[in-house]
Amino acid sequence: MKITRRTALQAGPAAVAGLLGAAPSPAAEAPGPRRTRLAVSTYSYWHFQGPKYPIDKVIETAARIGFDGVEVLHRQMAEETPAYLNRLKRLAFANGLDLVMLSIHQDFVSPKEEERRKHIDHTKHCIDLAQQMGIPAIRLNSGRWKTVKSFDELMKLKGDEPPLAGYTNDDAFAWCIDSIEQCLPAAEKAGVVLALENHWGLTTSIEGVLRIRKAIASPWLGVTLDCGNFPGEPYPQIERLASYATVVHAKTYHGGGVWYTLDLDYQRIAKILRAANFSGYVSLEMEGNEDASTAVPKSLALLRAAFG
Repeated sequence: MKITRRTALQAGPAAVAGLLGAAPSPAAEAPGPRRTRLAVSTYSYWHFQGPKYPIDKVIETAARIGFDGVEVLHRQMAEETPAYLNRLKRLAFANGLDLVMLSIHQDFVSPKEEERRKHIDHTKHCIDLAQQMGIPAIRLNSGRWKTVKSFDELMKLKGDEPPLAGYTNDDAFAWCIDSIEQCLPAAEKAGVVLALENHWGLTTSIEGVLRIRKAIASPWLGVTLDCGNFPGEPYPQIERLASYATVVHAKTYHGGGVWYTLDLDYQRIAKILRAANFSGYVSLEMEGNEDASTAVPKSLALLRAAFG
């Protein structure tokens, strides 16, 4: 049978393939699961002590050893000038890397409206920075009461902190939800997702994370699931939060943890995330005392083995 342009258009591609004796490829119709993309947080190279490790060097190293992206810790940035932001953006692009998330700090737990306003304005400012750098998400904190003054002591208490005298956790959740809602119009306008992390304070528990997440019906509020920030057995909690996750933080503790050490089974975690159809970035936060020059490549090998 002679195949003309008209018969091909009428028959469709599948029929034409049959006429030519070639069946459609099942592999082409049903591609396999996507490879999980792995990023590294610049925090892996600087744990808030000593001179700041240059973000430029993290980007270059991440590309050389095989990461797909870099998460930028805001407090590690050398400056906030347009020239500096554009330099990091250009360097990432030149090295074939995504800038995945801007990890920032804020604290909405305060009875003082002017204090909450300061943190709302800071969050909006960081949304602008992320937009300038082409970063699609910022890490969001809820904040905490600060009735436990030492972070080391808070870690010993597994994040369990009493409210200020005269207030309740219900007050704190109301402040936090209202503050996030005030940030969301700026986030939507900039195209930047606010990814709320289980990061002590109100979000120490899964119930706290989900209370905030479910109270705000916006696609611009996501979740950063941090595998190392769960008090108690992590896997049931990871399972509960996995379907909400926008970004996942993978903690490693080579050389012993700076604050604590966990033995996390990333094969098991990868299985949980696959079951939840998680398809976002897994971002490494190496939180050990070993030098990052050796600990980060080890961590990358560990994550590759788990996530494929």
